[in-house]
Amino acid sequence: MTRWASARVLGLRVRLLLTFGLLGVTTTAVVASGSYFQARTVILQQAQDAAVMSLTEQLTKVYPIVQLPPTQDDLTLLAQRLSDREGYAVVVYRDMWAQGGTEIVDPLTPELRREVGDGRIAWQRVSRDGQPWLLIGTQLQLDQPDGASRSSGLEVYAVRSLVPEQQSVDRLATRAWLTGGLSLILAVLLALLAARGVLRPVRDLGRAARRLGEGDLSTRLTVRGTDELADVARTFNDTAGTLERQVGELRRMESDARRFVADVSHELRTPLAAMTAVTDVLDEEAEHLPGDAGRAARLVSRETQNLTQLVNDLIEVSRFDSGTARLALDDVDVAAAVTASLRIRGWVDRVRAELPPAVVARLDPRRLDVIVANLVANAFRHGAEPVSVRLSADPDWVTIEVADQGPGLDPQVLPHVFDRFYKADTARTRSEGSGLGLAISWENARLHRHGDRRGSLVADNAPGGGAVFTLRLPRDTADTGGAR
Repeated sequence: MTRWASARVLGLRVRLLLTFGLLGVTTTAVVASGSYFQARTVILQQAQDAAVMSLTEQLTKVYPIVQLPPTQDDLTLLAQRLSDREGYAVVVYRDMWAQGGTEIVDPLTPELRREVGDGRIAWQRVSRDGQPWLLIGTQLQLDQPDGASRSSGLEVYAVRSLVPEQQSVDRLATRAWLTGGLSLILAVLLALLAARGVLRPVRDLGRAARRLGEGDLSTRLTVRGTDELADVARTFNDTAGTLERQVGELRRMESDARRFVADVSHELRTPLAAMTAVTDVLDEEAEHLPGDAGRAARLVSRETQNLTQLVNDLIEVSRFDSGTARLALDDVDVAAAVTASLRIRGWVDRVRAELPPAVVARLDPRRLDVIVANLVANAFRHGAEPVSVRLSADPDWVTIEVADQGPGLDPQVLPHVFDRFYKADTARTRSEGSGLGLAISWENARLHRHGDRRGSLVADNAPGGGAVFTLRLPRDTADTGGAR
């Protein structure tokens, strides 16, 4: 159960959805991530370049520095002149510093100051109170009369807010997520379309195979397209057509064989009736015939009786095969019917019978007699005495058990006990019975049915030894004709 449930959960549709979804998500993640990081780098680089250019232009406007070292007022004035609406400036000279912004906060980091102190233009992105900032620093140089320049010791830092750029980056991230979601939805839709295109012929093939297995040999598939699934449909149709022809031929041959057996059996009844009349005379005269003549007369009489029984059994089997066997139902006292069957054959004294009275069932008394007679005769023939017949009943079923004290049935024989003409000892080419008695008994049991309750005949071995045949019949059999 678990295996089938797991296979159902991980069916082809689910696998296609997972594959397309994973492919879509992976592709979107790679493309969106690459685009996001590239755009982020471009935005920040543009902001940095713009800030450097703005700082350079502003420094050009405030040159030259009037005096060095500057006073605190000079630093404050310079910081205010370098500040604008996009950011503010911080001017540092040794231990003095001034800020052009309204907030007196030192945003500079030791790392940035070290790089600027080494005479390089440096930049750094920092976060203050959850807000991103861009810091750009440089050291002003003084021109010498000889054309050389030297450090003035005056450091200028531009502080620019990166909130607009961060908002742009956030919008890019949001678009990347939306793109990923839309790509996933598109991948799922594509997977559904692909699954529909692939699974529809597969489901059609499954339904056709089930109908074919149920016996509808005319089942065919509609071939669409020229792909591999179309080839599978054509192969299925070719196979179904071949199977239909072969099964039709086998059914025709089986029908001919059954009709032949039935016709031969019916044709043999007339000469057998005449031979039976002759054997009756031979039976009367056998005692008066000398030696071999008497034994021959008795042999002819016995074999004629066996042949008559065989022909009657074959006619009965042909009725089962053709579906014309019918029940003659009556309300039967089962104990009395079983006792009568034993008495007619002279078995009353040889059988241990446990037959409780007042067990009434609606069934066919003739077929019950055939079943009981075959089971008891089989016990005498292949088992060992004493043979017992036990009757029991409940509101729905009547059960009759026939047991013997013989060696029992070989486990390899049990599955074939009710097969026609089956003999446990294959070395015996001749036996007292026709090999049809148990098969006919099994068919007679199955003819009795009521709703979903159907008669049965089962063979088994008793725990203490010996074979046990158990017959179960519905107490209220309905006439279903020759339904099999």
